[in-house]
Amino acid sequence: MTPLKASGLQTFYGKSHILHNVGLTVNEGEIVVLLGRNGAGKTTTLRSIMGLTPPREGSVDLFGIEAARMPPYQVAALGVGYVPEGRKIFANLTVEDNLRVPLTRPGAWTVKRVLETFPRLAERRDNRGRQLSGGEQEMLSIARVLLLNPKLLLLDEPSQGLAPLLVKEVFQIIQAMRKEGIAVLLVEQNVRVSLAIADRAYVLDDGAIVYSGTAAELASDEERVRSMAGASAKEWTTEARL
Repeated sequence: MTPLKASGLQTFYGKSHILHNVGLTVNEGEIVVLLGRNGAGKTTTLRSIMGLTPPREGSVDLFGIEAARMPPYQVAALGVGYVPEGRKIFANLTVEDNLRVPLTRPGAWTVKRVLETFPRLAERRDNRGRQLSGGEQEMLSIARVLLLNPKLLLLDEPSQGLAPLLVKEVFQIIQAMRKEGIAVLLVEQNVRVSLAIADRAYVLDDGAIVYSGTAAELASDEERVRSMAGASAKEWTTEARL
């Protein structure tokens, strides 16, 4: 069953029309990257899928269930995990307490397994969230969502503000999610690295999809990546060694 099929999304913030007939699909065990300039509507797309900013029109089909009008907690209960931009961990709680906040769903991901998968977090399990580095906070955000045992994972700018070595580590974790059979919808500004791990790509421009195809095809056309995805020269010349 297809984890996500969104079509005809028309989303507004007040009177501002943000998404214009947006549609995308994420298949089982697939990484799909959503690219675009700042303000193109990428975060709004994720929020529309999660029910945080419901579309006024359109369909969000999650695992064969229409979810466009569901509140976020019901969307999460279907098996959708969401890691928002900015990490949003509890700064005054320890790593271990942060991991005990979510209501766990039955599945392979437990606190024990999460700490085995993220050894940095295991080493710092008694540290408070505010004492972690940016990369460690991002790992904690992902680890916390995995305890929901999601079948679909939505990630918003996981590499934002991270050093190159930590970017590599975070993206390796995302690749591992695919091997676990988790479908991933990834919003990223790091164009080169995200295309290197993705199966397919969409590009948003002014709230509309302007490209849909394989990630490899988009990565091979530097001019199109720069013009449609807004990739800076620095982003494009950064090598992906994953």
